[in-house]
Amino acid sequence: MKFDMGSTTLSTLGRSTSGSSDDMGTLIKQLIAAAQPLEGKFNGEGKALFDSFKLHADEITAALSGSLSSILGGQSGMDTAFGTGDTEQADNARKHMSAARFDAARFHG
Repeated sequence: MKFDMGSTTLSTLGRSTSGSSDDMGTLIKQLIAAAQPLEGKFNGEGKALFDSFKLHADEITAALSGSLSSILGGQSGMDTAFGTGDTEQADNARKHMSAARFDAARFHG
């Protein structure tokens, strides 16, 4: 199995996820504002659930934001690890190539 990923894949993904996190917070606020005219229109269980949603909207937003923040942290860590691994691989290759005696090889055709 071959795993091939461009050097900017994770940083690009991180920027995209960061933008999605900002968008999500805005969308939740818009949902709450859009639901405002419905206040007082529900009775019974519907009212209880609507009131619960409004009461916990900030908690929901914070929990989702925290989750996305953790995802961003993971993506950043992976980006650092892949970058470090790439650099170490190149350094090791240069080190071993400089120690090799290519002039000692005799190639006959």
